[in-house]
Amino acid sequence: MEKGQNINHPSTGDMIKVEPIRELKDIKAIKRMLKDKPRDYCLFILGINTNLRASDLLRITAGMVRGLKPGEEIELREKKTGKTRRINLNRSCTEAIGQLLASREYQDKDTLFKGQRGALTVPSINRLVKQWAGAINLRGNYGAHTLRKTFGYHQRVTFGVALPELMVVFNHSSQRETLNYLCVQAEEIKSIYENEL
Repeated sequence: MEKGQNINHPSTGDMIKVEPIRELKDIKAIKRMLKDKPRDYCLFILGINTNLRASDLLRITAGMVRGLKPGEEIELREKKTGKTRRINLNRSCTEAIGQLLASREYQDKDTLFKGQRGALTVPSINRLVKQWAGAINLRGNYGAHTLRKTFGYHQRVTFGVALPELMVVFNHSSQRETLNYLCVQAEEIKSIYENEL
């Protein structure tokens, strides 16, 4: 399990699942808030527009993404699984990457997401996501894994991507696992009871 996927409750030690950002208005609010911070903006945009784990976002180098156009792909080896992944980047991703690369000097071997003391870490992304959620008064549990979950949640709920395709994207073995992961199962079941005859 990747750090940042779940959070230990401070008093009980029980695991608390992190949530996706469900409302488009909240995503837009975070984007507006981060617009003048190229690194954080790019991290958020890539996180919610791909299914990459935070540990894999941190492996992206400037050379991998420099000059990419919308629809082109990056290839990287996942830290958790060791599998090679090919990820296509949309226009939002390539624009955010372009803004970040223009904001400071990058050698091709440099990791894309670095801070004053070197490359960011999963715990630092965890802190950033919590800060962003807090700054817009989002209630719930948020962390580094929120970005990946937000991608999947909106693929299903906003864009209507079918569960079999999402199972492949997330490498899940069942539709139930995917629904639980995306935090949509309870919502979909609740909506069944709202159907009136």
